[in-house]
Amino acid sequence: MKLTTTIAAAAATVLLATGALAQDSIKEFRIGILGGENASDRLRSNECLVEKTTELLGVETKLFAPADYNGVIEGLLGGNLDMAWLGASGYAKVYLSNPDAVEPVLTKINADGSFGYYSIGFARVDANIDSLKDMQGKKFGFGDPNSTSGYLIPSIEIPQAGYDMEAGKYFGDVVFTGGHEQTIVAVSNGDIDAGVTWADGLGAWEDGFNSGALRKATDAGLVDMTQIKEIWRSKVIPEGPIVLRKDLPADVKLKMVGMLASLPSMDAECAYGFMAGEIKAIAPISHEDYEVIIEARKRKAS
Repeated sequence: MKLTTTIAAAAATVLLATGALAQDSIKEFRIGILGGENASDRLRSNECLVEKTTELLGVETKLFAPADYNGVIEGLLGGNLDMAWLGASGYAKVYLSNPDAVEPVLTKINADGSFGYYSIGFARVDANIDSLKDMQGKKFGFGDPNSTSGYLIPSIEIPQAGYDMEAGKYFGDVVFTGGHEQTIVAVSNGDIDAGVTWADGLGAWEDGFNSGALRKATDAGLVDMTQIKEIWRSKVIPEGPIVLRKDLPADVKLKMVGMLASLPSMDAECAYGFMAGEIKAIAPISHEDYEVIIEARKRKAS
């Protein structure tokens, strides 16, 4: 409880310090959910937020689960969404498109207190693929162009390791599957030779680690982790931010930050679904924590 109180107080201080102008009231609150799972699973994992937010704010709360990452990004840019948990690359795209659209307020803290996760490359155990050296001429799958772990970071680090990402140059084909869940299922079914997804890298491989897409797929019974293996891992990636629409009323921001920061201690099951597995806390974050990713995205676009 002490940790939760400290986090909520710190986050409130951050928001008050912004001094952002906001509208006086809202008629509804709209939460965007990034792709990565099928829409029904995404909505179910976040349904607990609807009840809590509706009770907290006294207005109808709606969940939106677009087919791809860009749907959430465009919703935030267009003012049609009020909150979302973005990846670092998704936040970078929003910020570069309109720095006044949203503000990062909170992020996931792993069970060991660390702040970050990894892009994990993986293949079937029976595919005779132990590393990227074994992927020459083979089909490599990535989730979404706006995913940090599902594309941006691998597209930078894999070429730096000496493997050209252009289809046919080293890998036989490079494809987008549409999301993390789709990548996991495609590898598991043998539709692609290997893929990348995200995980905190903590806990047991057999469990899909403590949190991340592999954990969610394992919980859903979509993959048997003993039948796939890790073949590549990125450097640590800063965990993506929960963002709020910048021109929301200040009291709405304070209430939402306080509720979300308290979630792991107040409702561990809800926090598990929302944060894709086991976590320690939901803690304050700021724009400065993502400047490296923003620069990486700018370089990638140039």
